[in-house]
Amino acid sequence: MKQNEFNPKIIIGAIFLANILWFATFYLEFSTFWIKITLSASILAALSLLAVPGRKVRFKMDLGSVIMGLFSAMALYLIFWAGKEIASLLFPFAEQQISSIYGKGEGTSVMIIFPLLFLVTGPCEEIFWRGFLQEKLMARYGAPAGWFLGSLVYAGVHIWSFNFMLIGAAAVAGAFWGAMYWRYRNLAPVIVSHSIWSSFIFAVAPLA
Repeated sequence: MKQNEFNPKIIIGAIFLANILWFATFYLEFSTFWIKITLSASILAALSLLAVPGRKVRFKMDLGSVIMGLFSAMALYLIFWAGKEIASLLFPFAEQQISSIYGKGEGTSVMIIFPLLFLVTGPCEEIFWRGFLQEKLMARYGAPAGWFLGSLVYAGVHIWSFNFMLIGAAAVAGAFWGAMYWRYRNLAPVIVSHSIWSSFIFAVAPLA
């Protein structure tokens, strides 16, 4: 598969594999949730890089990327805080479903969760979801449609949680990071944003 070539079989296969891995993450009883999601994200990132040998990833880390990533992570955290408050007022099941998201990480120390999310899961998810899938969809269908489809698939794989609040959260976060990638065409600030946000909201200041 060449740099700019759109191969439907590879894209469909990647989406199918992502669904299998997310299903396994939520339902196969081995290890802990955070280890499973880390393995799933790592597999997808590695295969996406292998799918296009010699592919140049749009990644340029500089001070501006770090600052943008930091402030965008803070903004997304505030969006989720506000979303939780509103959802709790509108939906009777919101609190229970949000608590169940955090409950999946029970038994794993935050000293393990934080570095996994910050150093592995966050970067690997962005390499696959934005750097590979959204990049290919944008190249094939145009930026708006590629962003929308990439965000839709990202939210869609979370259906295996059967948790309305988690699916909604994935839709918001995926659209947010997808818009960042669309705007800057640089994975660096998106990776910084995802890594800081996820490690903070799950290991430092949970919203449950």
